Amino acid sequence: MSPTPDRERSSPNMSPAEFRAAAHAAVDWIADYLENVREYPVLPSVTPGDLVDALPNAAPEQGESMDRILEDFRNLIVPGITHWNHPRFFGYFSVSASGPGIIGEMLSAALNVNAMLWKSSPAATELEQVTLGWLRDWVGLPPSFFGVIHDTASTAVMHAIVAAREQACPEARTEGRKPDLVLYTSEHAHSSVEKGALAVGIGQANVRLIPSDADFAMRADLLEAAIRADLDAGRQPFCVVATAGTTSATSIDPLEAAADIAEKYGLWYHIDGAYGGVAAIVPELRPLFPALARADSVLLNPHKWMFTPIDLCAFYTRKPDILHRAFSMKKAAYLETPGHERAMNYSDYGVPLGRRFRSLKLWFVMRHFGREGVISIIRDHVRWAKELAQQIAADDRFEVTAPVKLSLVCFRLKGADEPNRRLMDAVNETGKIFLSGTVLGGQFVIRLVLGNVATRKDDVDLAWQIIRDCAAKL
Repeated sequence: MSPTPDRERSSPNMSPAEFRAAAHAAVDWIADYLENVREYPVLPSVTPGDLVDALPNAAPEQGESMDRILEDFRNLIVPGITHWNHPRFFGYFSVSASGPGIIGEMLSAALNVNAMLWKSSPAATELEQVTLGWLRDWVGLPPSFFGVIHDTASTAVMHAIVAAREQACPEARTEGRKPDLVLYTSEHAHSSVEKGALAVGIGQANVRLIPSDADFAMRADLLEAAIRADLDAGRQPFCVVATAGTTSATSIDPLEAAADIAEKYGLWYHIDGAYGGVAAIVPELRPLFPALARADSVLLNPHKWMFTPIDLCAFYTRKPDILHRAFSMKKAAYLETPGHERAMNYSDYGVPLGRRFRSLKLWFVMRHFGREGVISIIRDHVRWAKELAQQIAADDRFEVTAPVKLSLVCFRLKGADEPNRRLMDAVNETGKIFLSGTVLGGQFVIRLVLGNVATRKDDVDLAWQIIRDCAAKL
């Protein structure tokens, strides 16, 4: 594509011909990137401030050609990227974008609709209903569960907490919260649970972090004991948040027992399945997730282990009337829309008014892979993780530090923490793989999690070889 000098541009916007040329160049780059992503270092060799120093302090007064912009993207932006889409990105939880998901995202950007009301985008609204219905069926939730798409689990869990507050204390909508509402979750729950409680005014002092057992799952007996203690003290328990695949260890809380306790005391019961939830699609893994249908709300992230470009969190509730009651407002005149029993206005079920067409990329992913395709990839990841754990356990230098229920392996060198930190840093400095760490049982451990759509068994084998080589050098 040849440059278009600023003075020759007839309009500040791109002409169809200019767009076509630039878009083809971008798609060619994307295709090459996805094909050759293993050639990139997973972790960039940069220092804080490098990109800030490399870019101008002020935006351009005159428009620049797309050639120049793409050149700077290749030469300045890409070298500073931690490549989450790399098949050997084994840190945190993967958020890999598959080809069909990328295409869906591109088309969504082109349409650029706002699905705040049915009238503002009928197809976007109804496709969200359809895709969430498909996903609901795949993970085994009953049709009574109502679905809505959010950006991330942090937003979704906040909505669950608001719904829980609405159920327990409906006057809070108009008068503010009661000062004695108490929420319960595991000490290994994601930070978004506490953040959600902070955001809606519950306060950290009213969040009970329940201790875990030897497998890092919340202890049901201590959960009930905490609820009883708060009731005896005159406080009002209102919500239990259990986790189906914690961030540190992918531990699964006792979902059935927590459901029993929540029902016994009349509390809203939310299950955070941000990472692990989609594994319920796999028949032999579904028994790991009992009581999903007993939850008042459930969330899972297709952008983690279902190859959908970030961001897309699926939030379900079996009490949509409470969710609607918590968030619906008298509409301004410009938002009024004719009533119809099948016209869904998603803005009545959450904080955002403006809503992206996220369901389009999920629709592309689900249609391209099909249920069996998704099952096959998740099944491989779980099998490879268990095989890796066996190899690690067989090496006298290492120990596996948590049960491998899904696709995360937590391990460490036997002994002190510092050699483990040095080992993780040395592995990451190779640029060939990326690992992250956490603390379990008071010890620093290394995490290796599989979830990228393009990861192969030889990527896992290479990771284990690099880990052993770096350990030997240490």
